[in-house]
Amino acid sequence: MVETKTKAEEEWKAILAPEQFRVLRMKGTEPAGTGKYDSHYEEGVYDCAACGTPLYKSTTKFKSGCGWPAFFDAIPGAVNRHEDRAFGMIRTEITCAACGGHLGHVFKGEGFPTPTDERHCVNSVSLTFKS
Repeated sequence: MVETKTKAEEEWKAILAPEQFRVLRMKGTEPAGTGKYDSHYEEGVYDCAACGTPLYKSTTKFKSGCGWPAFFDAIPGAVNRHEDRAFGMIRTEITCAACGGHLGHVFKGEGFPTPTDERHCVNSVSLTFKS
């Protein structure tokens, strides 16, 4: 189980960069192809940019061509899933299990040759990386 790391929204606003706050706390999306981790393939771990919780291992990252970092699975217990009915469609939002920060969305059944047939489409600004 992941330790919960909560703060008031004003505290998050004070510690996060404006774009991080917009994406992580306001459920925004960075423009496709602009994130620093989309084409990043070093060995290591991707953590939540808000609270530092480890979310994804580099061994689960793959090239999807979607314009955002793509992973086929998260570290067990690190990511929560929620139904998202915004913009007139039903999607599955993914958030950090520790702080609730918005990461992106998960898509199933797209036919990628991965063990889970899932694509966790994650905003780079929601992540930090350590090797």
